[in-house]
Amino acid sequence: MEALHNIISPDGFDISMDNFNSKEEAWAYFDEWVKRYEHQGYYSSCKGRIPLDQLKNYVREIEYDIDDEE
Repeated sequence: MEALHNIISPDGFDISMDNFNSKEEAWAYFDEWVKRYEHQGYYSSCKGRIPLDQLKNYVREIEYDIDDEE
């Protein structure tokens, strides 16, 4: 079974509108996504400010199954 991957933000949203073909691609996108917050120095979450060097601890990887009939 094939799957698509994404990373879920600390607030529960996919960090990308597109899903990725591999975990490696999803995490590579995460590394680029984090750069968006470098100017302010933290990620602002409904849970409070998260230092960028700790942000990876607050996200989670998700796998979406691809239905072979689609």
